[in-house]
Amino acid sequence: MSNPFNKLHHICIVVHDIDKAQAYYESIGVGPWAEYPPLSEYEELSVPSQAGFLALKYRMCNLPNVQIQLCEPNDEPSPQRIHLDSKGEGVFHIGFEVPDADAAEAQAGTLGLPVLMRGRRTNRTGFTYYASAEGAGVTLLTRATNLPGK
Repeated sequence: MSNPFNKLHHICIVVHDIDKAQAYYESIGVGPWAEYPPLSEYEELSVPSQAGFLALKYRMCNLPNVQIQLCEPNDEPSPQRIHLDSKGEGVFHIGFEVPDADAAEAQAGTLGLPVLMRGRRTNRTGFTYYASAEGAGVTLLTRATNLPGK
């Protein structure tokens, strides 16, 4: 398998108010925006708080070269909430697209990246967040999607 961090998919920005952030982006011509598919579609979850994860609000905008995601955590515990409270609004993670979520996670492990959070759908597509912020300055994520590139 090639390096799991060579195909940029998205940048995720945590915000206090997702409607306000979306309106700002739209005011400068960035859009259209769509709701992220329901987080409840992940049947296998390893996250610090399932309630915190399921309460996250996401919106996405597919630009020609990258997807921008906005994430608004509520008051339930989550790494996104901790980031917002401790660092303020800004980039929470950078996402990379991979063909196989499990293989990418295994390869990242051989590179010394511990898993921070993960989720899988029944068909084994899904995501893995890595505890990379200390070294990379940001959380890294790999994802295999039902619809690659979306």
